[in-house]
Amino acid sequence: MPLILIQTGFFGAPVATDSARPDADTVFTTDRSRIAQADAVVFHLPDIVRKGLRGMPKWPGQLWVAWTMESIVNCRPLADPEVMRHFDLRMTYQRDADVWTPYLPPAEAFAAARAAPRTPKHWDRPVALFQSSKLTASGRNALLADLARHLPIDSYGAFMHNRDLPQPDRGPATKAAVIAAYPFCIAFENAIAPDYVTEKLYDPLLAGAVPIYLGAPNAPAFAPEGSYIDAGRFADMAALAAHLRRLTAEREAYEAHFRWRDRPLPAALTSMIETVRVPAFDRLAALVERRAPPVRPAGRPFYPFGRWLPFRGRLG
Repeated sequence: MPLILIQTGFFGAPVATDSARPDADTVFTTDRSRIAQADAVVFHLPDIVRKGLRGMPKWPGQLWVAWTMESIVNCRPLADPEVMRHFDLRMTYQRDADVWTPYLPPAEAFAAARAAPRTPKHWDRPVALFQSSKLTASGRNALLADLARHLPIDSYGAFMHNRDLPQPDRGPATKAAVIAAYPFCIAFENAIAPDYVTEKLYDPLLAGAVPIYLGAPNAPAFAPEGSYIDAGRFADMAALAAHLRRLTAEREAYEAHFRWRDRPLPAALTSMIETVRVPAFDRLAALVERRAPPVRPAGRPFYPFGRWLPFRGRLG
């Protein structure tokens, strides 16, 4: 029975290892004293940036798993070949990962969005923003400051904050309810990289606003056609603001962004959603069951990172 050790936390917090496969032959543990018995060891890459892997033993036949949903732009270990060559499996947002972990909502979320009644919009201040992180490898902070000079933006996050929530914050449901009343919602990623399409796009899309998206060059593959505005296709933020003002005046053109609700999801997108229907850790378990040797080779552990640390500092 394969044993998978979750060696690190998730940004310092414990990792839930409950499986959706009650009949699975794989056991998950966070007990680090069992590392010698583990068939696979999972490392959350942003956490090893902080703690390093000096002196970490790897046992013969053991699989090391690099896990992150952070962009390759902001997660330095993921971008470092000298680090990644010591890992046997990647569990990331990248399409070519061994275990693909995108931010894609399930098919049921798209169905619920289609069935939900549309919330009336307030058109006098048409743009909402929810952003607290200062990470801006995409250049989003400067772009948003520029956009705000041409168009009013209601910002509920720590960045450019000028609006408080109109109701107690109960998490995602509160955020969705606020976004739903806006015609548009900013969806600028903190970094631009292929496949890195996050909840920034999906939160407004499913809440009933039109996302104004800046991010992955292959984002069209991750969303229904015409469902968002690609901020990257405008010459500058003044041109984007002019386009948004036109849509607020020409409601028929605005409504065109919701036609996806009356159509089936594109076959390619549906296929992607189905690919990740099984939870990521269950898919990892199935892969380890196939890849782990039936009998672990005997031998002493070795230390892939030796006694030195190949990267230093904090994420971002």
